[in-house]
Amino acid sequence: MSKYRHDLPQLKGGMYLTDGGMETTLIFHEGADLPHFASFVLLAEPAGRRQLRDYYVRYLDIAGKNGTGFVLDTATWRSNPDWGAKLGYSAEALRAANEDAVELLSELRADYERPGAPIVISGAIGPRGDGYKAGNMDAEEAEAYHATQIETFAGTDADMVTAFTLTSIDEAIGIARAARRMKMPCVISFTVETDGNLVTGRTLRQAIEAVDAATGAYPLYYMINCAHPSHFDDVVAGDGAWLKRIGGIRANASKMSHQELDESETLDAGDPADLGRRYRQLTRQMPQLRVLGGCCGTDHRHVAAICEACFADNRLSA
Repeated sequence: MSKYRHDLPQLKGGMYLTDGGMETTLIFHEGADLPHFASFVLLAEPAGRRQLRDYYVRYLDIAGKNGTGFVLDTATWRSNPDWGAKLGYSAEALRAANEDAVELLSELRADYERPGAPIVISGAIGPRGDGYKAGNMDAEEAEAYHATQIETFAGTDADMVTAFTLTSIDEAIGIARAARRMKMPCVISFTVETDGNLVTGRTLRQAIEAVDAATGAYPLYYMINCAHPSHFDDVVAGDGAWLKRIGGIRANASKMSHQELDESETLDAGDPADLGRRYRQLTRQMPQLRVLGGCCGTDHRHVAAICEACFADNRLSA
């Protein structure tokens, strides 16, 4: 069963690492075949499972060398009913894939966790549709849709769930409500455009405040992912209770827009050192940040640079 579900260590202080852009790394650097950007398909074969394990180990080694804790997210961003159906997965096969994704991380935790450096397992949830476009579900429909995957995670060693690349406030509300019903701690991570707003035009503040209002502030914290820091650094430069709810950043390596990234046939890996410096500035502006990692275009080099820039004076106090 879950080790930390009722006592999550990242809530006690200190900063934790997480991984980078899983799918972009596997596709562009390792030549993996990920139909519909679905990394969970690798779990079906021993070679793919080893590839995923090796991917995680590179990041766990960085955390181990720096004595930091780690949040391990499952390879299940696309492992929901609509995307599963496109990939030929039945409901039973999809459930098994979600369970297997957690089992892999449980094995890694057993091998790599050390005293004073906890490893938290998070079940990764993706949007029902495209992470770069607005969703069209209302909150009630979203709750029903995502409940099955969350229920699966609740029956595993997963300590929490995190919903990534959300563009819809209603979908975020539905996920948080489903997690609350399943008694699963949850985190909501929004994607913003180059202007710092959601693709719908709603502001990050509006999104966070709306989800908190509709769920009794159920999410543990919020994150920003799949956007370069230059796209949102002005947005988070102010003050206010809503800003203190942002507890993690998983930024892109590239300054390109989502449309440009979607149309690009090559990977823009940006500048890892520059990304590290930008994260350092963000942690100074937002001392409540607890989880730092990367998204599209980032790999272990970027996370190592983030660690070097941000963790020297912020060792785990947990």
